[in-house]
Amino acid sequence: MTVHAEKVATGTDEFIALDEQWGAHNYHPLPVVLAEADGAWVTDVDGNRYLDFLSGYSALNFGHRHPDLIAAAQAQLGRVTLTSRAFHHDQMGPFCRELAELTGTEMVLPMNSGAEAVESAVKIARKWAYQVKGVPDGTAEIVVAGSNFHGRTTTIVSFSTDETARADFGPFTPGFVTVPYGDAAALAAAITERTAAVLLEPIQGEAGVIVPPPGYLAEARRRCDDAGALLIADEIQSGLARTGKLLALDHENVRADLYTLGKALGGGIMPVSAVVGSRDVLGVLRPGEHGSTFGGNPLACAVGRAVVALLKTGEFQQRSAELGERLHTRLGGLIGNGLSAVRGRGLWAGIDIAPGGPSGREASRALAARGVLCKETHDHTLRIAPPLVISAEDLDRGIDAITEVVTR
Repeated sequence: MTVHAEKVATGTDEFIALDEQWGAHNYHPLPVVLAEADGAWVTDVDGNRYLDFLSGYSALNFGHRHPDLIAAAQAQLGRVTLTSRAFHHDQMGPFCRELAELTGTEMVLPMNSGAEAVESAVKIARKWAYQVKGVPDGTAEIVVAGSNFHGRTTTIVSFSTDETARADFGPFTPGFVTVPYGDAAALAAAITERTAAVLLEPIQGEAGVIVPPPGYLAEARRRCDDAGALLIADEIQSGLARTGKLLALDHENVRADLYTLGKALGGGIMPVSAVVGSRDVLGVLRPGEHGSTFGGNPLACAVGRAVVALLKTGEFQQRSAELGERLHTRLGGLIGNGLSAVRGRGLWAGIDIAPGGPSGREASRALAARGVLCKETHDHTLRIAPPLVISAEDLDRGIDAITEVVTR
């Protein structure tokens, strides 16, 4: 594996300077400027190669430029890319049917970004509460978990507990009740006759890949059933094979009324998201009540269909489960020797660097210098999410680099 110097090369400096001058400063990227990618590897503008241990926050589950996904995009680019939803097109119906069959649901609402999918689910849950459950107009509540991450739109940050996401963006949207994640008793106490839905990440990604206690998600399902409320699972990061199963909820044999999907649904090529669920819930929408010019466009649907085809084989779920066991076994061996905790499922892990070790940012820079790219979340936590196409040998390379950084 190529070892890179800490000093940023001249070409890199030029591109970073342009970004800093002309781009809004809403991210704090590492000083790496990527120009090419293939599979689990990326190459910067100076020709240095890096192993991708972030996968675009799970948007690149199938690696960079998977040939099946590129072929689907190229074929559709030669036909039609956008019609708007003012007309039908020949990719929409098949995409919805195939995604519904894959997820065991009945209806699909295609959108673009993950935040759009969550916003859509919130609107659907409220409309369902008024029209079906009979909640008095304007009083519906949605119960959410603390430390959540569902996006950064105004409504979504209204129920974030991250002050960085909230500060100076109010006034906020009402109608949300926040309880501690993983606390079944607090969740039960928050549900009332006005509760339209409970919205949860089956595993909290941005919080540090937090897996809830056993039985928590099943209890959430039971409480929703008892109260006549919906369970909405945000599987935008955790879904589509990342955790070793198609959906993270599958580990607990729990089913949601609505799922939000995104990131990997676009194969790292297109922004593709969707709300999938039961016809009784999604069926409350009527023409003109919700929409998106680009949501469900032909190019997005063609790529999404190719993603569904990859997932139907079960190969990626199996790879994530098998390589994930290797990942967690090796990282778990560092607890007490550089790490204080390891969490996650499949090829997804949150690792806490032990006191006295480097900060998350310092560790990310040190890993980049060793040819491995990942990113901190919070001060001393790294989020590890290699592409599911990674080889066992390359996975070990990345873990070796992590070991070197946290134990020295």
